[in-house]
Amino acid sequence: MDPVALARALVDIDSTTGCEADAGRWLADYLRGRGFSVVEQPVDATRFNVLATLGAPSVVFSTHFDCVPPFFPSRVEGDRLYGRGACDAKGILAAQVAAADRLHGEGETRVGLLFVVGEERGSDGAKVANQAANGCRFLVDGEPTDNRLGVATRGALRLKLRAAGRAAHSSFPELGESAIDALVDALVELRSIELPDDPVLGRTHYTIGLIAGGVAPNVVSPSADAEVMFRTVGDAADVRRAIAPLERRVTIEHILEIPPVRMATVPGFQSAVFPYTTDIPFLTAWGRPLLFGPGSVHVAHTADEFVAIADLHAAVEHYITIARELLTRT
Repeated sequence: MDPVALARALVDIDSTTGCEADAGRWLADYLRGRGFSVVEQPVDATRFNVLATLGAPSVVFSTHFDCVPPFFPSRVEGDRLYGRGACDAKGILAAQVAAADRLHGEGETRVGLLFVVGEERGSDGAKVANQAANGCRFLVDGEPTDNRLGVATRGALRLKLRAAGRAAHSSFPELGESAIDALVDALVELRSIELPDDPVLGRTHYTIGLIAGGVAPNVVSPSADAEVMFRTVGDAADVRRAIAPLERRVTIEHILEIPPVRMATVPGFQSAVFPYTTDIPFLTAWGRPLLFGPGSVHVAHTADEFVAIADLHAAVEHYITIARELLTRT
């Protein structure tokens, strides 16, 4: 099986999050053609996860087949495969399929495949997949790690800071109360707050991703809000306690929490800590997690997304090595 050809076929199907149905059907049919037993697990009215097995899986390779926008098709230039999803995560998916196919060709039936939708927008596919009964011992999740094993990933805490004011004509600002001023004061204060750190994962950091407020340039703003994403290194409650002093200026609304994760490793591979989140926190029923994949997160989601073809081929061999090692532990 040529993982490059498989990756290109997948990349050329637009599967921007919410529009994964065509890619899911193509993938399910392809895997059935390779002799897998395939289950299409519904996630919503049009989208489904793809679970492919030959027996009872002890090790499952998993990744997602949705992508961020905008879609653009594949092309090969020199030693690189370009296209949306080439790196994150259709190239990874192709390498996992090629590895499982090779193992099955050798008579190994304990390696399965789980491909989910929706990872880029809340992991709804993984949450549904976690409801499926299985006896899996190890989950090898695929994200771009430069063919290194992940030791740990950071968590995420997304909060909305809301400030309330009182509208007034801007020629008499003393008659109003500016919500924007209060919000800005809170965000400036946030810079000085000491946030948790961890000897492995490092220091908690954050991004102010969205700001909105006001009604018109000549009106003292009656409302304003900002969404802040913290990349956590421990219990999110520690972050919430640290920023509690901001509540004298703003109200704090909880939107999303994903815990940091520590992963298993196998000998013979370089390892690293990764600052992003994955589907792993939502796939707890699928055994002990590992994280591995070709490609760099630095080019994922970019207009020049690519994966090195040599790394794609190498990943097939690495996935086989990882699976064989894990099977000795079952």
